[in-house]
Amino acid sequence: MRRVPLPPRELDPVADLPQELAPDRHLDLAGRERGPWQRRLLLALLALPLLLALLNVFGQRPETSRASTPVASLKVYAPTHLRSGLFFEARFTIEAERELRNATLVLDPGWLEGMTLNTVEPSPIGEASRNGDLALELGHIPAGDRHLFFLQFQVNPTNLGRRSQRVDLYDGNRLLATLDRTLTVWP
Repeated sequence: MRRVPLPPRELDPVADLPQELAPDRHLDLAGRERGPWQRRLLLALLALPLLLALLNVFGQRPETSRASTPVASLKVYAPTHLRSGLFFEARFTIEAERELRNATLVLDPGWLEGMTLNTVEPSPIGEASRNGDLALELGHIPAGDRHLFFLQFQVNPTNLGRRSQRVDLYDGNRLLATLDRTLTVWP
């Protein structure tokens, strides 16, 4: 069976409108000349946080901080901007120019405040508190060697604000290097 197309039906737009609708307002959109620009502005405002996130304003792209002395160098590779709930890793690199008999990393309370410490690799020889700071004993590092140390964290969901994340490298009780960092946590 062959189908024959029907001829197009001419409609009168005004005759087909319900009585409650006015042709100038509802068909011609009179008075809505500003509407497209308002919608575009609203859409741009909604897209702004996405653009800022792509530019790493809210984290979690890591940054490298360095401190060097004739005895040793310390590098920290970790984000300085984070969002609540994120998992992240901090990598500490210690390069000994001279022998370190008892290398110890001392972390400011800002490293743990509002954070959950998930993993410490490799495990330190010992952990202690030094005047409220977290001291992690790494032990002997021969001259010319490099020691990598990793901490994995999760930002607690209620954690917001800025805090100091100072890192000190000691050999026993002798301070070798200090890094001053600031962490910002966004909602």
